[in-house]
Amino acid sequence: MGGKSTYLRQTALLCLMAQIGSFVPAREAKLALVDRIFARVGASDNIARGQSTFMVEMQETASILHLATSRSLVVLDEIGRGTATFDGLSIAWAVAEYLASNTRARPKTLFATHYHELGALAAQHARVRNVSVAAREWKGEVVFLRKLTAGSANRSFGVEVAKLAGLPAAVVARARAILRTLEADGAGGADLPRPVVPAEAEESAQLGLFAITAAATGVPERALSEVVARLKAVDPDELSPRAAHDLLAELAKKLTPGS
Repeated sequence: MGGKSTYLRQTALLCLMAQIGSFVPAREAKLALVDRIFARVGASDNIARGQSTFMVEMQETASILHLATSRSLVVLDEIGRGTATFDGLSIAWAVAEYLASNTRARPKTLFATHYHELGALAAQHARVRNVSVAAREWKGEVVFLRKLTAGSANRSFGVEVAKLAGLPAAVVARARAILRTLEADGAGGADLPRPVVPAEAEESAQLGLFAITAAATGVPERALSEVVARLKAVDPDELSPRAAHDLLAELAKKLTPGS
C-alpha cells in the first residue's frame, strides 16, 4: 500500500520496456542495459512437490545468488519473512551483504524489507544506499505520501494497515498495546505481553476438554472420562490381539450416544 512493492515492480518493467525500444512513462530516464531481470516478490508454495512457502522463497533466492551477474537487475521484496524473526533477519542481512560485496558479481539490486536493522548496511558498504517510502500519521490515521525519501525508515505502519484492512477494533487496540510492550523491552525482554481475558469469559468458568468434546459429539462427559481412565490403566504390550479387540469394542460402545 505504501508503494514499496510498486517501486520495485515498476523499475523492473521500465528496464524491460526501455530495452525492447519502448517509450517509458518518465520525463527523462537513464537506464543501463541488463542481461537478465531476477525477481523474488510475493509468496507462493509448491504443494505438489512438498515445498513450503519459505522453501520456495529460499530456492528462488538461491537461484538469484548463483545466476545473477554484474549486468543483472535483481528485485527482492521481503526476504526471510517466512521463518522466525531472528532467522529471517539473519538471512536477509546475509543476502543483502552478499549482493553488495560479492566480487564475482555485483548486480544492480533493489532490496525491500521491513527489517529496520538492515539500514546499518549503508554505513558498512559504500555500494549500499537507503531510501524509504514516506508516510505520516494524521489524526490517528496513516497517510502514505507516495514518494521516496533518502534514508531508512524508523518504523513500520503494520498495525495501521491492519486497521485499514478491517480488523476488529479490539484486535487493533490489543496489537498496539503488545507493540508498545515489545518495543519497550527491545523485542527480547522477559516481560512478555500478558494475556487479556475477555469480560464475558471472566463471568463464567472455562469449559474443560471433556465438556467441549461432549457438547460436540453428544457423548456424555462421564463416558468420556471413563474411556480415558480405562485407556490409562491399560498396558498395550500386555494385551493379546483378542483382548485388544474386546477392549476396543467395549470403549466404542461407551462412546456411542444413547448406549
